[in-house]
Amino acid sequence: MRESFHDDLKRLNGRLAAMAEAAAEAMRRATQALLAVDLPLAEQVLSGDADLDDLRATCEDEAYSLLALQAPVAGDLRAVLAVVYCAEKLERMGDLAAHVAGTARRGHPEPTVSADLEPVFAELGEVTSAMADRLADLVRGEARGGYAELSRADERVDALHARVMATVTSPDWTHDQRIAVALSLLTRFYERFADQAVSVAKRLEFAATGDLPG
Repeated sequence: MRESFHDDLKRLNGRLAAMAEAAAEAMRRATQALLAVDLPLAEQVLSGDADLDDLRATCEDEAYSLLALQAPVAGDLRAVLAVVYCAEKLERMGDLAAHVAGTARRGHPEPTVSADLEPVFAELGEVTSAMADRLADLVRGEARGGYAELSRADERVDALHARVMATVTSPDWTHDQRIAVALSLLTRFYERFADQAVSVAKRLEFAATGDLPG
């Protein structure tokens, strides 16, 4: 029974890693759609968000089945409960990527991001998608140390977020105030995406070690 349990848990973790990869790709493509003013790509991200919702539902159903049928304890119990917690966070990350794509769609055919801030948003997309990719690695491998690593990446996202806010609230801002509002909301989506990634890394490390980092 224990061997069967760990086979099931491995399959469950595979689904969780797939969710992290999907969230990474969604944010990567949403950022591309935003900066290139690419409406079809934005639509693809929005329509693909349902796949992450389905993956979360599958993860939860399988996790609850394991809890009911196998009654895991200690580390095994932490591992199963972590899947439920992390699947919810990863689905939320997909939603945030969809919000970025939705912003690109609403602004089309005009660019939402002003030319002076394009490099900042390009970096936001790179850092946040890399964080989600790293989560997939942590699910499949050694989770110890992942929280500290992603917390450092989150600090970079926070700094970029602060740069955008300082720019759009500056007296020197020359663009339309509607653009300033859109950019303020937009950068918040990236910041929340990064926060969710850190939460996932924290829970994965707790599941692996029994010690809550932070």
